[in-house]
Amino acid sequence: MKCVAIDDEPMALEVIKNFCQRMGDMELETFTNPLVGIEYVKRMRPELLFLDVKMGEVSGVNLAKEIPQGTFLVFTTAYAQFAVDGFDLNAVDFLHKPFSFRRFEKAVTKVKNAIRLVNYSSAPPLEGEEITVKVEYKNVTVKLGSILYIQAMDNYVKIFTVDSRPIMPQMSMKSLETMLPEGDFVRVHKSYIVPRHRIESYSRTQIILTGGTEIPVGRAYADKLG
Repeated sequence: MKCVAIDDEPMALEVIKNFCQRMGDMELETFTNPLVGIEYVKRMRPELLFLDVKMGEVSGVNLAKEIPQGTFLVFTTAYAQFAVDGFDLNAVDFLHKPFSFRRFEKAVTKVKNAIRLVNYSSAPPLEGEEITVKVEYKNVTVKLGSILYIQAMDNYVKIFTVDSRPIMPQMSMKSLETMLPEGDFVRVHKSYIVPRHRIESYSRTQIILTGGTEIPVGRAYADKLG
């Protein structure tokens, strides 16, 4: 993942640099001059920008308005009161200095999940992939790209699709989950599995799918969505 960090404090940049090295899959460029840094971001379009909120006379909140589409933002600052401004600008996360590696890792995971969702929404979803399930002693083929969501129903599962009536094979949720390609579907509740490319928006308690369908997120599964 290509990243940029902009902060007028060299020690703060050193912390981010060390944490990126610990993550192992992050290429980082750092800038103490915010104006030079934001020009680099606009030109190179990194996947992730760590941006300090207050850098002398320069406001990171104002600079954030210049970030190109496709670059995800994580604010870093010692001033917690700026968090609201950060999230108003659709920042993925807000790191309050001094932050731990664990907290840093959580923020980066959120960004990776956001990138993954964008990639799923822009790519042809599961084209040509299918599974076969047994429904009332008959084998039924289900196109994975047509699945809207899957719900557990006692001894059955109910597969909701966008192009036909629900399919109800007699099998456990766990058994069906093993048939689905890892990474393309996510278990978000003990009773629900959703395809990642169908997710329009999400919080730690709810997912909105394509078409407006609302799916609850179980507390034990919330971290899978970042």
